[in-house]
Amino acid sequence: MMLAISSEIKTQANKNLAKRIDSIDILRAITMVLMIFVNDFWTLSNIPDWLKHAPRGEDGIGFSDVIFPAFLFIVGLSLPYAIEKRRIKGESSPQILKHVLFRTFALLTMGVFLVNGESIHPDASGIKAGTWFPMVCLCFLLIWNNYSEKISFVLRSILQYAAIFILILLAFIYRGGENGNIRFETHWWGILGLIGWAYLASALITVFAKNNGYILLVGWIFFCTLSILNKANLIPNSIFLDYLPGTIKGGTLVALTMGGVLSSFIFRHYVQKSANLKLSLVFILSSIVLVALSLITRPYWGLSKLGATPAWLFLCSALTLILFTLTYWIVDVWKKSKSFNFIKSAGTDTLLCYLIPYFFYGIYELTDFHLPELITTGWLGLIKSLLFALLCVFITKKLNNSGVRLKI
Repeated sequence: MMLAISSEIKTQANKNLAKRIDSIDILRAITMVLMIFVNDFWTLSNIPDWLKHAPRGEDGIGFSDVIFPAFLFIVGLSLPYAIEKRRIKGESSPQILKHVLFRTFALLTMGVFLVNGESIHPDASGIKAGTWFPMVCLCFLLIWNNYSEKISFVLRSILQYAAIFILILLAFIYRGGENGNIRFETHWWGILGLIGWAYLASALITVFAKNNGYILLVGWIFFCTLSILNKANLIPNSIFLDYLPGTIKGGTLVALTMGGVLSSFIFRHYVQKSANLKLSLVFILSSIVLVALSLITRPYWGLSKLGATPAWLFLCSALTLILFTLTYWIVDVWKKSKSFNFIKSAGTDTLLCYLIPYFFYGIYELTDFHLPELITTGWLGLIKSLLFALLCVFITKKLNNSGVRLKI
């Protein structure tokens, strides 16, 4: 009898651990809105330099340089919840690893197709970037859409295989570069590809750890150390290491994601005890330590996003951790989640929201459409880009309501 009660309590505890946390969704939504916002800066002129990405080689960062690392950190925050949810459903570790590999493959595929579109040669390929981006994004939607049960298996299969065929055909006809002599290749994997590699390494550690905080801590320290060793040119050359993706071998991006995983472990520990003040104190002290590490490492390798320096890793981790703490208090403690409903779909279907701008940019190029200079300049331009980001969130919500939802 006691064993049965104990088992029931343990099961309920696991369910509570896997319960979706609104503050993580809201923080992800805010980050995605800001990501679309800063990605739209290329359409603007005369905006403050501090909002832009810092140039390569410069010791410093702009506002745009803290968005991507925040997103990676949030990927880590979500990982333990997603894995625990699958365990509760009865999935074994091999089954979870299969899902991790599938998801990584999807992110890498999307990243490679999008990054190739950035350097496509219209004449050599016979297709413009304005056509390339909407086509590949539409294929992504057809392949990885979470189809309703009302859609027959046959129709779903036809749509998915047709989309796969189109992607293969596009990769075959692709030519890029200034002279059109570059074939379809990985380049730097693109933003989604970088997320994919960081997700893979962090997910493997999280699955293996099975809620062991010490393993998660060692994983975070390992990749932070790897980031430092990489910048210090202390990683030896070896055939084995050459086969590792640069994102993993570099350490920095995986360390950002593992920082989120470790923070999620700490977060769940204190939330289970309803110790919100202790949780906040731990996160604030952790942020202070991270800022100190940033200050210590900055003189050696600088503070740079494009350089993926340790100082950038530590500072952005601290900033995101503080923002998460604040979001948790507003959304989950003070129960103000409804105030963010207008952007919530950007946090629950983030990938779809990320792809929406590519359809607009394709239309801009194909129609040679240009907004009046007045609303693409200065602060009016910034308002335009923010409204554009919110429009993408609105479209995501409407697509979700009509049955279009990406799920990988």
